[in-house]
Amino acid sequence: MNLAFLKGGLCAVEYIDINNPFLRKIPVAVPFFQAKSGSSADSQIIKEGSNFLAQTLDFTGFFKILDRGAFLEDPQRMGIEIPNISFNSWTTVGAELLVTGGFEFSGETIAVEFRLFDTFKGRMLVGKRYQGVKADLKKIIHLFCDEIIYSLTGKHGIFSSRIAFVSNGSGNKEIYVCDFDGGNPRQLTQTKAITLSPAWSFDGDWIAYTSYVNGKPDLFIRNLKDGRSHKVAYQGINITPAWRPFRLELLATLSFTGDQEIYLLTETGKTIKRLTHNEGIDVSPSWSPDGKKIAFVSKRSGTPQVYVMDVDSNEVQRLTYYGRHNTQPAWSPAGDRIAYTAMEKGATNIFVVGIDGKEPVQLTHNSGDNESPSWSPDGNLIAFSSTREGPARIYVMTTFGTDQRRLLAISGAQTNPAWSPRNKDN
Repeated sequence: MNLAFLKGGLCAVEYIDINNPFLRKIPVAVPFFQAKSGSSADSQIIKEGSNFLAQTLDFTGFFKILDRGAFLEDPQRMGIEIPNISFNSWTTVGAELLVTGGFEFSGETIAVEFRLFDTFKGRMLVGKRYQGVKADLKKIIHLFCDEIIYSLTGKHGIFSSRIAFVSNGSGNKEIYVCDFDGGNPRQLTQTKAITLSPAWSFDGDWIAYTSYVNGKPDLFIRNLKDGRSHKVAYQGINITPAWRPFRLELLATLSFTGDQEIYLLTETGKTIKRLTHNEGIDVSPSWSPDGKKIAFVSKRSGTPQVYVMDVDSNEVQRLTYYGRHNTQPAWSPAGDRIAYTAMEKGATNIFVVGIDGKEPVQLTHNSGDNESPSWSPDGNLIAFSSTREGPARIYVMTTFGTDQRRLLAISGAQTNPAWSPRNKDN
């Protein structure tokens, strides 16, 4: 795909405070975009693109998408530039932001111009022009949505990221991958055996997982671009991989010494060093974003609890004290919080806690079993699995527990979501 970025915009003001738990959604108008050239068939593509951009913005949880039936201006007549826009007409209907777009078609080639406006200030926040083919339209829209998020928050969005998860829809537990919003789900592994715990490398090129294809839990490490693969098959169990930030190294729980301990491995599965030295189970490691500490689960105090270790000094501190069964830690991209799964009174729920361990906050309530939290690469959303509708499904929510909604519905049960890093090539 060949995309041309021909016009830049302004990246400046932080319109959205992503750290505010009482975030007010910004009302945004996304009218149907305009056709500068093309056929009647192309008009349907434009309409679908307008709806897709609105849906993509809505997914973030930052915006309130306004009903097009309330618009006072005919978007097909007003143009996409400031001289042709009556901003009063948009503020009157409550729009604080306005997205306009113009499309040109030449056979299968498409050129798209998008604009984001602050309607109260009457100024453009960002403008971009893209060129590609019709099949590129969704990717083009994702690119512009990323520009929108960057202009409003100062951080790039999640629109090039993916989510790996486990599904038994084929009759066996296999690894699947979908887009960030649940679109385009596809089966990644064909082991015809129990396959669990997908984990992405920091660059998104590698994925590691545990599979019972050889009759016991072994670790498989696979490059998604060139097909290279490696296997970790020590005696005993080889489970719960976790890739290190900025390096092609990963943690895993191995038991070849007779006890379940956490080890640091190369991307080919060779042992670098053993990190935990404690009688009892040590599993489910998660890296801090700077790659200097890990959170993990241990029964050294008698019940499963989350601990934090400094990798260089091996100093360990207990993080969780509330509840008797706390597992599946996931470190936030900002490094300030850890999400985890807690079992209490027969139900499992997602909690988050600061790295000081004080005042954990429960995010899911009275909605089946909820487990396996995974942070989006921008730190604004958490994916998790839930049985609230019966079979386990993948859901997302904000990091404050709001806007909980199902990500996708395919055959079977879906568990173990793992959010990939943002694709930096986009």
